[in-house]
Amino acid sequence: MNRREFLAVVGAGAAAAALPRWLAAAEAAPARKPNVLFILADDLGWRDTSLYGSTFYETPNVERLAKRGMMFMQAYAANPLCSPTRASIQTGLWPARIGITAPACHLPEEKFEETVAERGPPSTKVLHCASATRLKLEYYTLAEALHDAGYRTGHFGKWHLGQEPYDPLHQGYDVDVPHWGGPGPAGSYVAPWKFPAKLKFTGQPGEHIEDRMASEAAKFLKENKDRPFFMTYWCFSVHAPWDAKKEYIEKYRAKADPRSPQRCPVYGAMVQSMDEAVGRLLGTLDELGLADNTIIVFFSDNGGVHFHQIGDAPVTSNAPLRGGKATIYEGGTREPCLVVWPGQVKPGSKSDAVIQSIDFYPTILDMLGLAPKQGLKFDGTSIVPVLRGAATLPREAIFCHFPHATPATGQLPAVYVRKGEWKLIRFFHDGPNFAHRYELYNLKTDVSETTNLADDMPDRVKELDALIEKFLKDSGAVLPKPNPAYSPGVRGWVGNKDAALSLKDGLLVIESTGLDPSLSTRNVPKHRGAAIVEFRMRSRASGEAQVFWGAEGMTPLFIKDRSIIVQVMHDGQWHDYSEKLPIIGTLSALRMDPATAQGRIEIEWIRLRGLDDAVLVEWNFKNSPPPAGDSRAPRWAVDPLALLNDG
Repeated sequence: MNRREFLAVVGAGAAAAALPRWLAAAEAAPARKPNVLFILADDLGWRDTSLYGSTFYETPNVERLAKRGMMFMQAYAANPLCSPTRASIQTGLWPARIGITAPACHLPEEKFEETVAERGPPSTKVLHCASATRLKLEYYTLAEALHDAGYRTGHFGKWHLGQEPYDPLHQGYDVDVPHWGGPGPAGSYVAPWKFPAKLKFTGQPGEHIEDRMASEAAKFLKENKDRPFFMTYWCFSVHAPWDAKKEYIEKYRAKADPRSPQRCPVYGAMVQSMDEAVGRLLGTLDELGLADNTIIVFFSDNGGVHFHQIGDAPVTSNAPLRGGKATIYEGGTREPCLVVWPGQVKPGSKSDAVIQSIDFYPTILDMLGLAPKQGLKFDGTSIVPVLRGAATLPREAIFCHFPHATPATGQLPAVYVRKGEWKLIRFFHDGPNFAHRYELYNLKTDVSETTNLADDMPDRVKELDALIEKFLKDSGAVLPKPNPAYSPGVRGWVGNKDAALSLKDGLLVIESTGLDPSLSTRNVPKHRGAAIVEFRMRSRASGEAQVFWGAEGMTPLFIKDRSIIVQVMHDGQWHDYSEKLPIIGTLSALRMDPATAQGRIEIEWIRLRGLDDAVLVEWNFKNSPPPAGDSRAPRWAVDPLALLNDG
């Protein structure tokens, strides 16, 4: 601003001051519409920032953002996986209503309605649902609403709601970078990347994708600094593939505490790059003088990855929350969330109000003073009252419908309701005779969901289950069904999709129909320490065998690092095998992969011995079955799919 412009402004201000207040207001230039920046992290867990209690990850820019607005302690994604939550943000609707309940929107098939399978393998207790794979164009998205209100709209980063013509440019956006429909960055985070050549999106060797995306987003901010804009910066970070800047990895390797559940150097480096992108955006808004007129939302689409390991460390831990990504527990859907609304939200404030991703669309419209399009209805509600100081919202409950099994986490098809401090989970058809199974938790006193109160409080279960039933009906949710072909297995052993089990002539017969036959059981003793596994087998298949063990408190149940390779013969003759299992912790399950090819396999007996040669448990298929390892656990407490993992 030069001197002449300065004097003109001062003179106008003095003239306005001399006028009556109402006339001065009438003479004042109309205020510019607020800008909106929506930052969505991918797979960032509730405790994956220093703001929410991590002592390992460094996120000074997320903390910087929190000082400008309100921090939510009980903000929920509408689903424990990414595409459904993203769809809920763009529509304000439950994923159950949309039909997108799994991250399937990168698949080639264009599927617009959710369906349920007509048949399933005998190892599967329920028939699972298959998600829609595209966000239909008939939905009037948040981006379209703001575009029609005069906003310049830009999307940067991950979309995962469909490829052309279901991409951002067909869903209300003027700009989309890099215009990629995949579930993560193409190939890697650090260039060279593998985006299709037609996108012309390449980087210098060693360039980090989040640095590049932040630069592209900053360019958009600068180009649109003189008009209102709506930008969704939907990070690729911190989704797989897990790689990062080498210098950052070494930094976090040096500070990792082997006793801490959060100790993965690669993930720490990835979180830092995400945080630096947030800082780049905040710095650009400050530089342009736009920060005081920009609404900012920071959120994550689902919980952190707790079920995978990089080296000897889990990717992350959501503790004290139970579970994580792809689970129905708190670690799967409770997310970090910040809202900045200059002049309206008290800086550095905190809220315990329960909010959900379906609320962002109606909230942003409310913040901007925009009425919803005629006839448009939301499942969510505006949280503006909370942003202005209210403690709660006038809403009875929130819901999450996840009708899928995820073997990596042991998750079964389920739905939950949260009302006040109470959370009820319904596991579809997982009880005796295909009845539903329930878990009830008081989150006020048991945020880690360790004490199931369902048996102690049947009236509370009935009350909350009625809400679930109403929600499922109102949303038109597609539901899992009992599998009429289900077989509970043989003597406590359950086969996977490639292993049909039967008991014939005193032998356990395994008909391997694929390349990865396996059988597993939880009927094991609570044994601590190493043991010897022995079995007698004859086979007409091929390939080496592998024996896995599960340990209490370890997820996923079966991983390669908790297994041994057994060299077996496939000559059709009987052979006895004996191998040491270096079990660490308390044994909770066993799994055998007897081959890696199709063919008939027969087992006469399986035995587990202690190192003192005492028999811990024996399955002799000519005799009666052994007792269950834990008589307190109901036989139906674990669906067969919870025992399966790709190893």
